[in-house]
Amino acid sequence: MTEEILKKIKQLPPLPESAMQIEAVYQNPNSSFHDMVKILEKDPLLTADILKAANSPLYGFSREINAISQAVGLFGMGTVRGFALASIVKKSFSLDLSAYGITNDMFSILSKKQHGLMTAWCLKKENKLLGVLSPAAFLVEIGKVLIAQQIMTDGKQNEFRDALKDLKDVETAERAVVGTDTPEVSATIFEQWKFEDGLVEVIRHCQNPQAAKTPDSQRAASILHVVRVAVPINGIITDESVEEAKELITSYGLDMESFDKALENAR
Repeated sequence: MTEEILKKIKQLPPLPESAMQIEAVYQNPNSSFHDMVKILEKDPLLTADILKAANSPLYGFSREINAISQAVGLFGMGTVRGFALASIVKKSFSLDLSAYGITNDMFSILSKKQHGLMTAWCLKKENKLLGVLSPAAFLVEIGKVLIAQQIMTDGKQNEFRDALKDLKDVETAERAVVGTDTPEVSATIFEQWKFEDGLVEVIRHCQNPQAAKTPDSQRAASILHVVRVAVPINGIITDESVEEAKELITSYGLDMESFDKALENAR
């Protein structure tokens, strides 16, 4: 982690009270479905954001979801926590991803597609990991915002675009030009905001899952790695990205059949 990026992270404002309340409910083992619904319903704008996200065709539900209680019932507390945190966190940043050659809309689509694919893939067979995977899939790319700021501050836009073209790997290009990469920056942001260690671990090690500390974190990081490969930075799933993702699924021993079904709505 470079001093410049670390300084930017330390200067980030704290998360708003709504995020802290959601986290308190989620982390409390005595909290219920109804406790989460009550917290979310206090914020009409957040409720609207969550329902809009939940009704995306990426998730494959045939009927409209028109209440927070319905969303929590269908997706579970962990996934709805991901919807909520994604909405809150992204409003904490001023987005300009032009250094990556993508627009803000493309960046939003990238996060939504990664989350949609991950949720459709894991909702039935990896449900216990969704509490970590849902916010991780939505937020793993947020480090790009600070990296892009640093690239522009240093006047290295052309150097970075050349590195992206020559190295053909985003994280390798980031490390070559800025000295750190997206998973490391994103993980450090959430560490600063005092998110749970499991979420920080999964994001930090999503390029090298075996480095995570626990079997659950290793498995979640493996899933996140696959999803980030399947849905590249431009948000366009290709035959090549799917093939590369499937090679990882085989090497990690993950469920291929569920992944194939999830792809039907994601492409």
